[in-house]
Amino acid sequence: MKLRQLLDDLYNYYNKKEFISPDPLQFLHNYRENFDIEIVGLIASSLAYGRVNTILKNVKHILDTIGSPYNYILTAPDKRIKDDFKEFKHRFTTGDEIGSFLVTIKRIFQEYDSVFNFFLECYKNNDEDLLKALERFTTKFRHCNSLIPNVSKGSACKRLFLFLRWMIRKDNVDLGIWHQIDCSKLIIPLDTHMLKISKMLKFTDKKSNSLKTAMEITENFRKINKIDPVKYDFSLTRFGIRNELTLDNLIEMI
Repeated sequence: MKLRQLLDDLYNYYNKKEFISPDPLQFLHNYRENFDIEIVGLIASSLAYGRVNTILKNVKHILDTIGSPYNYILTAPDKRIKDDFKEFKHRFTTGDEIGSFLVTIKRIFQEYDSVFNFFLECYKNNDEDLLKALERFTTKFRHCNSLIPNVSKGSACKRLFLFLRWMIRKDNVDLGIWHQIDCSKLIIPLDTHMLKISKMLKFTDKKSNSLKTAMEITENFRKINKIDPVKYDFSLTRFGIRNELTLDNLIEMI
């Protein structure tokens, strides 16, 4: 079977809401307003490192604490936001970082009315990809340390690219509320799991999940689907995330 056909078959079968869990993306589907989706997307993607059960537990804790995301962000005083998460901990991420992160999101809404409007300030239509926009975007969050990587230092920026995939692509699982941005410019959210899959597909032989590796893998996906290079990210990463789907199952198909 040709690789494009295999990827399309996997996409058609697995790219459905019933295959989302366990994945922090599941939280975004609990909200209808774009403002809430943006806030929850930033929180869920930024904590998307480490064991998935821990990620889900800690994202849920934050969302339970804030209640209505947009209302909380806009009305809670800075001190209350920081006090609410003083004892929070997620691996390397401290409560102080979460507090500063949420206050920064608040500032963005106060200044730009939405995260999307701020991203548009950072984005240029003639940019080949979203790297320059991300570098401009993350300057607002630079003090948030473990939550936001420094694009210029060569990080794979997996969590940022995951957030952008959720915001820009539109299908059964990705919400696509930022439809004005071309999804052809997206970059694969690369972690060790996706790196293993990419090696199986012979899209890279690199050992590190760096930005350079993410770009190489994205370019190989782009050869298969120029207009939507990260289309297959969700369906491929079900193997190894869901208990009934192992990487060995995927190897057999390839």
